[in-house]
Amino acid sequence: MVCFTYVPGCTPEVCKLGCLKYDQYSFWIVFTAGFTPIAYKVFMVAAGVFQVDVGLFLLCSGRSGRFFFVALLLWKFGTSIKMFIERYFNRLSMVLVVLLFLGFMIIKLVL
Repeated sequence: MVCFTYVPGCTPEVCKLGCLKYDQYSFWIVFTAGFTPIAYKVFMVAAGVFQVDVGLFLLCSGRSGRFFFVALLLWKFGTSIKMFIERYFNRLSMVLVVLLFLGFMIIKLVL
């Protein structure tokens, strides 16, 4: 892995750690970045650098899921929910991801 030669300030150790984390949690990293207001391009490029499987990447890429969810809300509730989405959707998506993460952590600790 030679990603550290292209990223200023990145050392071989940091690059190796990033690669290990992407190998271990690639689905959740890409899904979280895609569904939340986090800068998706950074994680998309990192997925390419760390050679995440293309099929897995397409499966977990939540950006399209985010857009479909907003479309579903607008279809179901009409323009009355538009202001709510504009005001609170980013916060709610972050809360949803945190709750999902905590739920899986609790399941992992219990089982």
